[in-house]
Amino acid sequence: MMEVRKKAVVVGVHINSNDDEFTESMQELHELAYACNYDVVSELTQKLDKVNKAHYIGRGKLEELKTLIDEVQAEIVIFNDELSPSQIQVLEDEAEAKVIDRTMLILDIFASRAKTKEAKLQVEIAQLKYMLPRLVGQGVSMGRQGGGAGLKNRGAGETKLELDRRKIETKIAELSKELNQLVKQRETQRKKRKKNQFPVVSLVGYTNAGKSTIMNAMIDKYNPYSKKKVFERDMLFATLDTTVRQISLPDNKQFLLADTVGFVSKLPHHLVKAFRSTLEEVREADLLIHVVDIANPNYEKIIEVTNETLTEIGVTDIPVIFAYNKADLARISYPKIEDNRIYLSAKQNKGIDELAKLICQSIFTDYIQCEMLIPYHLGHIVSYFNEVAHIKDTTYEENGTKIIMECKQKDLEKYKEFVIKIGENEI
Repeated sequence: MMEVRKKAVVVGVHINSNDDEFTESMQELHELAYACNYDVVSELTQKLDKVNKAHYIGRGKLEELKTLIDEVQAEIVIFNDELSPSQIQVLEDEAEAKVIDRTMLILDIFASRAKTKEAKLQVEIAQLKYMLPRLVGQGVSMGRQGGGAGLKNRGAGETKLELDRRKIETKIAELSKELNQLVKQRETQRKKRKKNQFPVVSLVGYTNAGKSTIMNAMIDKYNPYSKKKVFERDMLFATLDTTVRQISLPDNKQFLLADTVGFVSKLPHHLVKAFRSTLEEVREADLLIHVVDIANPNYEKIIEVTNETLTEIGVTDIPVIFAYNKADLARISYPKIEDNRIYLSAKQNKGIDELAKLICQSIFTDYIQCEMLIPYHLGHIVSYFNEVAHIKDTTYEENGTKIIMECKQKDLEKYKEFVIKIGENEI
């Protein structure tokens, strides 16, 4: 049975941002609402020097909003900024409709999309932290007579408020403890992967830029028999959980590719903090692929938002490749590489080889071209190099098997007694 979509009105105040940025932000609010199963039936905006402290929009606009809600029979009003508890209270009393803000909307989306235990815990902690300061407004109506020290002399409302606050703080502590256990497990997994010496490449970027599509295109290209594809869909926050897949290239080079949660402008601080453990994958990466929707006219601003979020979670000094995706929609030539930038279309499966080439140039810097002559009785060494190196040529000489290859520096040093040539230099 299909879930009934509720009618919503979206409201935004235009302050000090340029027109394009504000339009983009409101359009994003429409998409966020749709992702949370609301149908936006109308939009109300106002230009102000600063938001109204009492009810966010001006008194005249508030009257206009009340009329609009009646006309379109909206069940919910969604505001484009984070509202204070008192603003929500006033707006709900005046508009006689449910009121939520952008932060609440994003938290609701995350709550509905969280699949793993870790993601569910992260979202619940973020929701509780968001709720905690908002208990004050709820306690006012309960009465606040009484004074003095201790709960005994307080009014019923204040007593309930204290109890509710303590319950939430206790719950946050319990969930955080549980989350920390999962974080330790994830750290153990990361240490194991590091022991295997696979470089880690993380896909980062704005939500719906095409990170999951790129990951699936890489899996299709280089691991076609893998059943471990990630969920992809044309909507905001389709992927919440970090997924890691091993990519094996034709030349035997291997790396781990991580797909992470997308970013969005005004991403709630509680969520950034809560998802810090998931985003550890990004902080531990050897290379970042910053996926950009080049078809979006405001893509430069979107790059800024992603960079700000990366800085907030402590991601610095990691090499970056910019993958300008959806080049087919932007009607620019692709696939092409310019320095650390690549223009591609993951949906059309064009530019994936070029992206892999760029990745290899960035993370496999310890590979060296060499020739080795390995005695026939040490055939296991030849088998080893066939598995881990890029063999370019094999010939069978009188004294053993001669292989021309690209191999890791550590393997070259381990078997240096068999080396006859490094690069262009004879030994």
